[in-house]
Amino acid sequence: MKYKILSKTKITEKFTTEKLIDLLLKNRGIQTKKEKELFLNPKLSDVTIQSVGIDIKEVEKAKKRINAAIKNKEAIVVFGDYDVDGICGTAILWETLNMAGANVLPYIPHRVDEGYGLSIKGISNVKSQMPKVKLIITVDNGVVANKAVEFAKAQGIEVIITDHHTFGKVHPKSFAIIHTKRLCGASVAWLFSKAMGSKDQSHIELCAIATIADLVPLVGLNRTVAKLGIEKLKTTKRIGILELVEEAALDLSKITSFEIGHIIAPRINAMGRIEYAMDSLRLLCTKNKARAKELSKAISETNRKRQTLTLETTTEIIGKVKKAIGNKKLVFVSDEKYNQGIIGLVAGKLVEEFYLPSIVVSKGETVCKASARSIKGFNIVDFIRCSSDLLVDVGGHPMAAGFTVETNKLLLLQSKLEKLAQKMVLPNLLKKEIIVDCEIPLTLIDLKFVKELEKLAPFGPSNTTPTFLTKGLTVEDIKLVGVDKRHLRLVLIDQKTGTRSYSIGFGLSEKAKNIRIGDKVNVIYTLSVDEWNGNQRIQMKIKDLFKST
Repeated sequence: MKYKILSKTKITEKFTTEKLIDLLLKNRGIQTKKEKELFLNPKLSDVTIQSVGIDIKEVEKAKKRINAAIKNKEAIVVFGDYDVDGICGTAILWETLNMAGANVLPYIPHRVDEGYGLSIKGISNVKSQMPKVKLIITVDNGVVANKAVEFAKAQGIEVIITDHHTFGKVHPKSFAIIHTKRLCGASVAWLFSKAMGSKDQSHIELCAIATIADLVPLVGLNRTVAKLGIEKLKTTKRIGILELVEEAALDLSKITSFEIGHIIAPRINAMGRIEYAMDSLRLLCTKNKARAKELSKAISETNRKRQTLTLETTTEIIGKVKKAIGNKKLVFVSDEKYNQGIIGLVAGKLVEEFYLPSIVVSKGETVCKASARSIKGFNIVDFIRCSSDLLVDVGGHPMAAGFTVETNKLLLLQSKLEKLAQKMVLPNLLKKEIIVDCEIPLTLIDLKFVKELEKLAPFGPSNTTPTFLTKGLTVEDIKLVGVDKRHLRLVLIDQKTGTRSYSIGFGLSEKAKNIRIGDKVNVIYTLSVDEWNGNQRIQMKIKDLFKST
């Protein structure tokens, strides 16, 4: 695998940790004193309606309409989404309006029965549950729901949209639109809730979870929300989160973006993937400890089912694709048995396996639902929109998208997209490379150094975990570990100084075929502190290694 070193600065064991932090910040585009201060010591007061570019006139218009609805006791529905971002945002806005005395109910659409976002079917179901509804407020959806908004208006329902997704060619003719692409959907709902007068300090915790889960860039104001929200989350009083953390056997005081992204968020997401997401919303909002415990157990069990289903589906598809991919530049697979709730996860796994833009389609009798994931530098939603004439709808981001297509047009769509991909996916995009911050000597690494790196957290898109290169280390011990022996455990030593490193390479068992004890290797890695029985040890997490030349 190729790698690119961002800084060519020669770093020796005399290099101070402070200087190295400055270098890492420079690699992330943070150079001036003011930029460093904002990055390292963010203030929540910097995150405002104005600073994220939300139209204040739309906010005031929406506030006036909602306050009138509260005063007149009109029925209001907060219409969310079934992913973590939508669920957290719905909790925030529903709690805010409920505390303000509104006659308000939350609503999460069913992924299979209703599909994503505000829809005609979703509105019809809302009306069946709340016949006198007069106002719908969306969360994390709505900016492409033109037909649904028109349908609502025809039913005598006004719609206020809060969203962060990309607009279509024509904006919906809703009552008001609270929109920015600079935050996740839950954070948009949080800012609007604050404008409505909410003082609930716990809502920033939900924003942090949503920000991490939605994979938005962790820079600027998103970083502020995530960093300060995670700090607040460590002392949360929200019963549902406490029970979910206990069920997952996590130490809340040590929670990071990793635990949120890989353990907490998947559990919240699981219900919307293969069951119904309302239980995840109930978990976040309940004040009853027994109910929270019951819900967290059910959600964790559903997540285990989701994991099994994802693994089975991915394994089957990888086998098929390996036989048929040839020189294609797009993975496009479809089947009636693919569960709609996991096709996005499977598409992501296919990108990891083949490093090609990947589309997975769940076929239905009359319509098909699809999820797409992309590679760095290739805007998947714009690519799919090149075939809008064949689609029922499409939405998403540059790296992830979803669409609906009529089943009788699926083969035509596949053919068109595969031909387009051959032209649009340029060869340079297919060369996967690891971004390395800098080359450092092993002697520079100690516990203080690793803990200083944590100042740059939370890590995620656009603020990745610092990655280093160290050359000429000698392999002192090598083992394959894990249930299926897929992981590589190494002890590496700098023979000049005698400094050792204990290392793990997840999924790197293939590397053991070409490396023996005594070989000199160059290693690309990140660093973490491994704790066991009160003892701390630095662990090198290997991303790649190869023999020194």
